[in-house]
Amino acid sequence: MARGPGGSLSQRLGRPARLVILVSGRGSNMEKIIVACSSGRLAGLAQVVAVASDQAEAPALAKAIAAGVPHVEALDRRRFPSRGAYDQALEGLLASWQPDLICLAGYLRLLPASTVHQWQHRIVNVHPALLPSFPGLHAQRQAVEYGVRVSGCTVHLVDAGMDTGPILLQEAVPVLPNDTEESLAARILPVEHKLYVEAIHNLLTRPWRVEGRRVVWD
Repeated sequence: MARGPGGSLSQRLGRPARLVILVSGRGSNMEKIIVACSSGRLAGLAQVVAVASDQAEAPALAKAIAAGVPHVEALDRRRFPSRGAYDQALEGLLASWQPDLICLAGYLRLLPASTVHQWQHRIVNVHPALLPSFPGLHAQRQAVEYGVRVSGCTVHLVDAGMDTGPILLQEAVPVLPNDTEESLAARILPVEHKLYVEAIHNLLTRPWRVEGRRVVWD
């Protein structure tokens, strides 16, 4: 993907961007992206061409089928003899779908370095904390237990680390004195939905480049 002066990604493609979404659970962020592509902020800019999950029983798969996503794949990790075999199968699917952007939406597996390298700066993730604070699983629980007064969510490009890629957008959410992991998660989630769609919109419509750890919007 070219970056910097020379127009936005959408202009360079001359067609709607092909989005592939990877999920592990209920897929609420996936749903918001699909709706945004069909009738919202991303209409005419992007289309969701495929959804894949490492969990065969993930509710997101049925939602993707109901929404008319062309390719929906249950890539159950338990069917593979090794992590490497799973990663190879996933990379084969991604290559066949030819994504312009890969969106992780509650996908709970760390992508291998080979996948990140092949789609460098084309993989996006949303995390329910203000990175670099509280990376990994149970970020809301970490925030509550640590006693911070402010948490939030981050949309970032994916690198080979755990929630360490260049940050695209962030928004703060206050942590209330009586918050639990569940109540904080419930207040952060709508912000995730809004911020993720906005980050995709920016990636498609605004010229940008990566300089070191920073995303520079031209």
